[in-house]
Amino acid sequence: MRSSSCFLLNTEHTEENRTASEMQDPNEDTEWNDILRKKGILPPKETLKNEEEEEQYLQQQQHSVVKTYENMTLEELEENEDEFSEDDEAAIEMYRQKRLAEWKTNQMKNVFGEVNEISGQDYIQEVNKAGEGIWVVLHLYKQGIPLCTLINQHLLELARKFPQTKFLKSISTTCIPNYPDCNLPTLFIYLNGEMKAQFIGPLLFGGMNLRVDELEWRLSETGAVKTDLEENPRKQIQDSLMTSIRCSAPTRRDDDVDSDED
Repeated sequence: MRSSSCFLLNTEHTEENRTASEMQDPNEDTEWNDILRKKGILPPKETLKNEEEEEQYLQQQQHSVVKTYENMTLEELEENEDEFSEDDEAAIEMYRQKRLAEWKTNQMKNVFGEVNEISGQDYIQEVNKAGEGIWVVLHLYKQGIPLCTLINQHLLELARKFPQTKFLKSISTTCIPNYPDCNLPTLFIYLNGEMKAQFIGPLLFGGMNLRVDELEWRLSETGAVKTDLEENPRKQIQDSLMTSIRCSAPTRRDDDVDSDED
């Protein structure tokens, strides 16, 4: 009889707890709720769970931003700059400057690679306003002059080798009216709109024996191209020529000397 009454009391107590837990807000901060949570009657506080999830989400977002902005272009960085946190701004600004420097470097590479024809009307735009830091090599020529044709061929090869340098050509009289043919071929070298060097007349080019590496060396001396040649190819030719002359010169024999003394 006693055990039955105890069972009845325990059942009633459990029902009361269950009824109280159902009537009270389980998320409310009360001592009773804390007791019920410890007993396992109430689940953990939902707000704490939500706060933890929100914090984890924010951390993931911040990590995602830091991870993805490194793969963004300059345009994408500008479009998404409002989404970055203050902590990311310094790193992103450094990255933006790095990408900008890379972009400028790429702009300077492989932008020419040909010898383009211009007229007098194009002169200011193509030569004087070519751009900051861009070297311009302009060849004044005329058709029918063999050395001009040879230099145009060499310049085409050099333009492909040095695409960061702007190579141009123009028929002399269309670029400069009444320009004398005796001054052809002529090379003008420009940087930032200022003439840095000039080669006028056939004598300065050495005639039809001019080789492309010799012309490359000449241009490298002005700064227009950055050659990998270690010395002037013309000097090598001169040294070889002098060696050939010395080897082919007749030598005097001893008997010839003796006869001269007699």
